[in-house]
Amino acid sequence: MSALINQLVAQVIGLEVGILSCQARLAAVTDDEALHDLRTTVRRLRSLLRPLRGLPGVEQLESAASAVGQLTTPLRDREVLAAYLHRQGHHDAADRRLRLQPDAYRQVAQSPELAHLLLILDAFPRFIRASQHQKLLKGLRSRIQKRLAKQWKTLAHALKDPEHDRHRLRLLIKRVRYAAEAYPELEKLPANALSGLKKAQGALGDWHDCWQWLIQAEHQADLQPCVATWRATMVKAEARADRVLDKLSANFF
Repeated sequence: MSALINQLVAQVIGLEVGILSCQARLAAVTDDEALHDLRTTVRRLRSLLRPLRGLPGVEQLESAASAVGQLTTPLRDREVLAAYLHRQGHHDAADRRLRLQPDAYRQVAQSPELAHLLLILDAFPRFIRASQHQKLLKGLRSRIQKRLAKQWKTLAHALKDPEHDRHRLRLLIKRVRYAAEAYPELEKLPANALSGLKKAQGALGDWHDCWQWLIQAEHQADLQPCVATWRATMVKAEARADRVLDKLSANFF
């Protein structure tokens, strides 16, 4: 048990260091990957926390991480869209969006949401150690394994639903994948399941991009030249995603 707790504390501290690094990069506007790296690190934190729900401090830390995710989602979406527009030769439309990013990066670095997350994250290892001292962590390994198994079962049920919601499936797949990476010694996935989850997440991501951009195009005139391409690409992405999901379901469920 103590080995599991030590590993948990080490992961939390490592994630805190990663977030602090991203904050410094955003504040100095050093590169265009800092925001993406911040979001990935926060997502990994949330995956680590989800099986720990009920322990002291977890709810507050989850809430703080969620707030940073909500703050940064539209900014990351704008980055991804701008990169696409540049690749397609729509440079003016891309540049109009990219010009907004440096100020946005600095605002994220200085945001109360990020400051609050770091404050709680810094204290969280002490919560874990106090819980350990008070013997509140008995059965922690079993608790985590049961919750990981429940996430896998929820995904299996969603995949077998003929009316499945692609957006929900994308979130469930990300949840299972990142949990497996957070707890590799506890999440006993079938062989090659992780690579299958990555492929499914990528296929659904292509569909999600088109779906989201088409919504934006309804009120952003400079996106109109892309609408026909996005509609056609979305149809292809849907078909590809369904094939990948069918294969995932057949192989692992």
